Amino acid sequence: MASYRRDLDRYLESLAAAGITDLAAVTAADLTRHLSLLREGSEEHPALSASSAARAVSAVRGLHRFAAREGLAPHDPGRDVKPPAPPKRLPKALDVDQVTRLLDAVAGDEPLALRDRALLEFLYGTGARISEAVGLDVDDLDDAVVTLHGKGGRTRLVPLGSYARAALDAYLVRARPVLLAGGKGTPKVFLNARGGGLSRQSAWTILHRAAATAGLPVEGAHAVSPHTLRHSYATHLLDGGADVRVVQELLGHASVTTTQVYTLVTVDRLREVYATAHPRAR
Repeated sequence: MASYRRDLDRYLESLAAAGITDLAAVTAADLTRHLSLLREGSEEHPALSASSAARAVSAVRGLHRFAAREGLAPHDPGRDVKPPAPPKRLPKALDVDQVTRLLDAVAGDEPLALRDRALLEFLYGTGARISEAVGLDVDDLDDAVVTLHGKGGRTRLVPLGSYARAALDAYLVRARPVLLAGGKGTPKVFLNARGGGLSRQSAWTILHRAAATAGLPVEGAHAVSPHTLRHSYATHLLDGGADVRVVQELLGHASVTTTQVYTLVTVDRLREVYATAHPRAR
């Protein structure tokens, strides 16, 4: 609430500096000018980030919407002024060594350990969303490929690497029948200790526990999450030379634009390698 009050106070200061003392006299151009000042900053106020500027514009638009609705102004100049789009956040991705540590963090041959190892290998080996993994049926597995059921009812075929296949085989042969015996029968691949389908929250807990064992962050902005392995899958494919259109199909993105955000990660990696390896990079 205090931040919105500060946003409105800053706006009224901006209007007063322009000689405007009545909301009824404000135009869309005045709002646009104020937005520019938010992003550029001034001697009195530092520049705001895109997200903070978006919040400030939202507060100002709310003020004008209220004034127009209550008859305090003849029109709403903020209707056609859009807040700035926040910058694309780069996906968090683990490097190959970190992924290896994560996948090696689950030890033991008991049923739940075999399940956990198979789940982690499957997530990284296919780039599946967590919902696609816990929703997977036994009939969706076919030796070297898996059928994933994605958003909007779309399905796609994704190859299974040898590590994921080996982990899944060990789980399906030696662990799943044991877990299944305690339940009422389900076609789901990944089961909980009671023989029912594994939930999203339980899958998250498995990953969280493995990340903690591997010494990877489990709290804060860079905490390992279920989506981290999907991000890593995409980034490592592109780093290895995969075409972005192929990665789009593997991830199940409806638009290649969504996939292209991962290319920003690889460009950063290219810059890093260039800066450290080229004799005239610096």
